[in-house]
Amino acid sequence: MRWQRRIAPAVVLLALLAAWEALVRLAHIPHYTLPAPSMVLQTLVGNFASLAGSWWFTVKITFGALLLACAGGVLIAAVFALWRPLEEALFPVAVVLQVTPIVAVAPLILIYVESTTAALLLCAWIVAFFPILSNTVVGLRAADVNLRELFRLYRATPWQRLRLLLLPSALPYFIAGLKISGGLSLIGAVTAEMVAGAAGRETGLASRILEASFRTETPKMFAALSLLVLTGVLIFAGFNALSRLLLGRWHATEN
Repeated sequence: MRWQRRIAPAVVLLALLAAWEALVRLAHIPHYTLPAPSMVLQTLVGNFASLAGSWWFTVKITFGALLLACAGGVLIAAVFALWRPLEEALFPVAVVLQVTPIVAVAPLILIYVESTTAALLLCAWIVAFFPILSNTVVGLRAADVNLRELFRLYRATPWQRLRLLLLPSALPYFIAGLKISGGLSLIGAVTAEMVAGAAGRETGLASRILEASFRTETPKMFAALSLLVLTGVLIFAGFNALSRLLLGRWHATEN
């Protein structure tokens, strides 16, 4: 039964691709309007050498921003959990970062930050940071009240409470935020690059999509987009596997 649940998404995906292929062929839709999946695959294989470098650049920006978001989000969340007045003072700043559209703030970042790569990294970090921070803060606050009282009874130090009680309690929430931020960091990297309109060798898949759109190379646009979709799916699948590895034996969400 479990293998059927696992294979069902692949069957649905193959059925959708087959329907797409049939629609394009039967309706004689021009490839510059809507390429068939077979043509997208052919274009991807033929242009993979040129797309691979851009793909790697996008992956580096995505995971760099995600790493910074994890480090900053967990550290600040831990400080907030141990010192409530600081959370009340600074948490609104994090909310402002979250609700400000990256499309609106990216041009300003590109003006103030000289390096385009650093600017893209900062934009992707802004998008990915808040879910890590917010979920980790909630997780740190979710520790069992009786266990809190037990630690207080034994006069545990703040570091002992954080390491032995709060962090294990926050782990499921952190991983949930990680799943969200993984996709958001990719979206932030692509959106920022499109706003930047960057060109040249050190650019990502967003630039390849823009270049292909200017030349009406629709199959190449779909090929680059396919790599972005694949990246997002792999990120989500990787964090799902991490969640099962870390939580599978003791947390209800993985049982």
